[in-house]
Amino acid sequence: MALDSNLAGRPELAEQTLFSALLTPHRSLNRARFMVLMAVLTLGSFVAGMIFLMMGAWPVFGFFGLDVLAIYWAFRVNFQRAKATEEISITHLELRVRRTTHRGHIVEWVSNPLWVHLEKIVHEEFGIERLYLVSRGRRISIANFLGPDEKLSFVKAFSNALQIAKRGPIYNPIT
Repeated sequence: MALDSNLAGRPELAEQTLFSALLTPHRSLNRARFMVLMAVLTLGSFVAGMIFLMMGAWPVFGFFGLDVLAIYWAFRVNFQRAKATEEISITHLELRVRRTTHRGHIVEWVSNPLWVHLEKIVHEEFGIERLYLVSRGRRISIANFLGPDEKLSFVKAFSNALQIAKRGPIYNPIT
């Protein structure tokens, strides 16, 4: 790829990061609160199970234990999936989306910002539902981790950086 004449002597302008975002899934329960929740659930299930055990319904005690194990397993899966990330960055020469799944698999999409436009799917009541980057017939979904209000803020910052990238760097030899 040939550099613009404005960039020929100044490669640092081309590599200047205009936008960078690391998106992660929102989790409202941290590990410490998870341990408290599990302790309360375990204690409550044990007490309720003991009541049924004393009434002679001993199989119910085991089902209370299975309930606690099922809840524990569901939260472990939830915490594991929270390790997924999406990194989005824009320079004057490239727009890069790098996704890392919760299992560590990495998928990367790179394009020239001049060829990319942002497509929004907006619901009149709920706001922005989906965001897509469209370039040369390809369309990828981005920012799925964000809620509607967060997506609006993301769109403003991202669109501004994309416009700056499309204009190109401003080279001022005096400064």
